[in-house]
Amino acid sequence: MAGKPIYVEIEIQDDIERIWEYSQNPKLHEQWDLRFTSITYNDKSPEEEMQTFTYSTKVMPGIQVTGWGESKGTHEKASGEKTSALHFGTEQLLSPIAEGKGYWKYIPHEKGTTFLTQYNYDVRFGVLGKWGDRLFRPVMGWGTALSFDVLKRWVEAGESPKTQYRRFFAFYAICFLFAFVWMYQGLVPKFLTQHPLEISMLTQLSPLTAGQASTAIIWVGMAEMLFACCWLVPKLQKRLLQLQVVIFPFLMLSAIIAAPAAAIAPFNVITLNVTLWILSIVGLLLLEQLPSTKSCKRKRGEAA
Repeated sequence: MAGKPIYVEIEIQDDIERIWEYSQNPKLHEQWDLRFTSITYNDKSPEEEMQTFTYSTKVMPGIQVTGWGESKGTHEKASGEKTSALHFGTEQLLSPIAEGKGYWKYIPHEKGTTFLTQYNYDVRFGVLGKWGDRLFRPVMGWGTALSFDVLKRWVEAGESPKTQYRRFFAFYAICFLFAFVWMYQGLVPKFLTQHPLEISMLTQLSPLTAGQASTAIIWVGMAEMLFACCWLVPKLQKRLLQLQVVIFPFLMLSAIIAAPAAAIAPFNVITLNVTLWILSIVGLLLLEQLPSTKSCKRKRGEAA
C-alpha cells in the first residue's frame, strides 16, 4: 500500500454510543456513506469477534461494484474510546481498489465525539493503476469527508442523508447547467458563427460599426466562455449566483431594446433570462444548507 493513507476527522456534538450506532448499523451506515449503496452483514455466532459483510456501490444505472469486508478488533478503553478495524476488497476489475485496510476511531469528550478514519488500499493494473489512483484517491478522500459531514448533520440536526444529497446534487446540477449555458452562448453564436443577431444587437446598443462589432463579439464570446469555466470553481459559485440575480434582468431588458422581435420568438430572451434568473435564486437557497467537506480535518492536527 504505497499510496498516502486517506485521513478524515470530524467533531459531532452527540454521545459516542449514537455515533457508533449510526456507523456500525449497516442499514444506517449505507444511508449516509456516499461510497456505498448497500451494506449487508453476514450471520455470525456470538463467540465470533470478526463481523464479515458484503457491500455494493452503484457506479451508474445498471453497473455496480460488489465487494467483501471484515470488521474486527473493536476495543473500548477506560477513557471510553472505541476503535473498529476494517479489512475490505473486491474481485471485480471494474474497481481500481483491490484490497485495503483501515480503522474508525471514536473519541468521547465534553462537547461530543471526535469521529475519525484512516485507511489505505492497493490498486490493481500495476503502473497504470497507480497513475489512475492519483485522480481516484483524492475523490475517495473527498467522498469520505462529504459523507462525514452528512452524518454530522443527520445526528445533530435530524436531517436525513437522502434530503441532504438531493440538495447537494441539485445545487451542482444547476452550476453545471450554468457552465454549459455560458459556454454554449460564448462558443457557438459568438465565437464560432458570429450570428448576425448577436452583431445586430451589439451595434444597436453601442456606437460600433458592423465590422467592429464582429470583432468585439468574439471577445464577448471569449469572456462568456471564461465565465463558464468559473462555474467549476466551488469558491466562486456563491458570488456568481449573486451576480446573475442582479444582471439577468438587465441582460433581458438590453436584448429586448436591441432586438424587440426576439422577445416574441420561440424560446426567446424573456423565457431564457427569467428561467436562469429563477434558477440563480434557487441555487442561492440550496447553498444555505449544503453539506460540504469544510467541517472535516484531512490531516492529523489540521484545523477544520
